[in-house]
Amino acid sequence: MTSFDSSPQLNAWRALLALAVVFVMLATTGWTAVRHNKDDASPLRAALSAWDRGSIGGRALPDADAPAGRLARFFASLDGHQRNRLAGRYPLAVGNMNGAPATLRYRANRIALGQAREVERDRMHDKRLSPLGQQEAERRMKRFGVMMRPGRQVLAFDPMGSGRMAEVFGDLDKARRVSVVVPGVDTNVLTFERTFRKYSAPVGMAKSLYRAERAVSPRARTAVIAWADYTAPVGIGVDAATAMRAEDGAARLEALVRGLPGRTPVALYCHSYGSVVCGVAARDLPPRVTDIAVAGSPGMRADSASQLGTGARIWATRDGDDWIQDVPNMEFGGLGHGADPVAEGFGARVFSAAGARGHTGYFEPGTESLRNFAEIGTGSYHAVRCASGDGACRKNISGGAAA
Repeated sequence: MTSFDSSPQLNAWRALLALAVVFVMLATTGWTAVRHNKDDASPLRAALSAWDRGSIGGRALPDADAPAGRLARFFASLDGHQRNRLAGRYPLAVGNMNGAPATLRYRANRIALGQAREVERDRMHDKRLSPLGQQEAERRMKRFGVMMRPGRQVLAFDPMGSGRMAEVFGDLDKARRVSVVVPGVDTNVLTFERTFRKYSAPVGMAKSLYRAERAVSPRARTAVIAWADYTAPVGIGVDAATAMRAEDGAARLEALVRGLPGRTPVALYCHSYGSVVCGVAARDLPPRVTDIAVAGSPGMRADSASQLGTGARIWATRDGDDWIQDVPNMEFGGLGHGADPVAEGFGARVFSAAGARGHTGYFEPGTESLRNFAEIGTGSYHAVRCASGDGACRKNISGGAAA
């Protein structure tokens, strides 16, 4: 009989056992895939190509991929009429351009949503589609219509595939602190907002956080972004067990933060697979990101908070009946996301999630997780309630409430 007494063999056996559990999960939940599309078929790619060939007032337009600061200076050099002309001529390009004024992006995305809604209206009656495909087109058409309503502030929109979207709550230009909600699996334009279980969807999460921030600090000027501007994994399958989607999302998240107006502090709230995105992004995020809070995390692709390579405070929480605690915390052959962020050895500031239920209950009103999110978002760090019941998560902390 083979002995596993030696430490290297025992560790290898444990890793293989954990890997087997992951494969069992994949087998029972089904292998999933996200629709892949060529860049040249993307409406956004076509819009960016048109932008690259365009001009305004006899001036060539800057590279759409230029640093946000350069694009901000370009838009600042235009008058209002010229900016609106660009939004009307290249709505998808301007609506997704980090560095363009937020209000101009809202205007451009309203135009882009209207155009996408007409495409879906035509698809509803396309005989080449199955009945199921026609029903999906109708759902997308209705979703785009809802997002066009007065008062909606859509910061990013891409109708390609399952779609990407981001929306702002509050005044982004005047905010003294900005919070960004980064959701996890099964996030797309159709699940961006829900009426049933609304606090499990990005819009519900962000609205709930925005209200909670105003409740804990009424005079604080904050803005919250529901950020679903990356292609999230579909279901608990191969994509969710690897960092492939997170790597693309991390680059997009970094670009968003660098393109935000002003120099206000930014806090990230990363739920489930969203915490993988934040973990991968952490090293490259600018210093204005002061806090990264993860909830229901399968791991952050690191063995410890110090390995994330960021000066931001790392916060973590998990409620007692979240099924994510049963997922093996490991990384082996590209599968798995590393150590458990709420484990003592990880080094995160672990705060209370009392009142939260299940994997998607962290943003529910009345929960301590939501209140703690709001305290972090307004800079009221000394009011955060730690999971341990003492002040361990507030140790050696600095900063005060937002003005």
